[in-house]
Amino acid sequence: MDNKLLLIIIDGVPWRNWRRLFGNLEGWVASGEAQVFRHRAVLPSTSASCYASIHTGVSPQVHGCTGNGNVFRLSQPDIFSEVRRAGGVTGAVTHSFWSQFFNRHPFDLVRDIEYDEPDSATINHGRFHTMTGYGQVNQMTPSDVDLFATLTMLCARHGLNYGILHSCTLDSMGHRFFHDCEEMDHACYVLDEMLAPFIPKWRAMGYEVIVTADHGQDDRGHHGGPGELQQDSAMYYFGPAKGPKAETVIDQLQLAPTILSRLGAAIPETMKGKPFLG
Repeated sequence: MDNKLLLIIIDGVPWRNWRRLFGNLEGWVASGEAQVFRHRAVLPSTSASCYASIHTGVSPQVHGCTGNGNVFRLSQPDIFSEVRRAGGVTGAVTHSFWSQFFNRHPFDLVRDIEYDEPDSATINHGRFHTMTGYGQVNQMTPSDVDLFATLTMLCARHGLNYGILHSCTLDSMGHRFFHDCEEMDHACYVLDEMLAPFIPKWRAMGYEVIVTADHGQDDRGHHGGPGELQQDSAMYYFGPAKGPKAETVIDQLQLAPTILSRLGAAIPETMKGKPFLG
């Protein structure tokens, strides 16, 4: 496998906050270096359910993860397994749920917080955080710049073909402060500024890059249900492929088959979504 792609999931950011607060990403859209689409989450628009659907390409009604309290090793083919089947190298810098869904469940803090397993059938190089102790007044999230740097290190050290990064900072901020406030404006600004220097680095390393969210959040900091604020986020694509016209609505179930098609891996029959980059 020669192609390379990174998926950056910034948890819990609604469409309107992407478009008005992420000046670096919007600057690349304005300059023609990025394309932007509207990305609609599955239902329930709950974090764990969305994580599972993003990687398996099937709905929660099929994979069975009904929410954050129902995390287990999934049975469907996923992006990691199909990249590995095609001979690629995979990595993840994410919440521990991803390791549980796609590698081992339950998550063992000592064994699974960090691993390098070249022969794994799913995730070869994992760096995970648990957010143990999380609450409204105690976010327990790593610095996003540390996560971006860790993913970059894995790319350089292990030659990842596919890597995913997942940050919960803005989701946690949204639950605490909601999305129409000075604190949230500043948090989005800071994350956009932290992310921006890494995108040219990743592009120079030969990666296509997708930046998006798993779901949005509404005016009370909630998600899980239907509607634009809870389900819709932006999706930014950096790479040579041509996507649909700007602000086309991308169904979340299209993401897995699209990533596999960009990497040159086979798309399993369970993934029914149509690739949107070509």
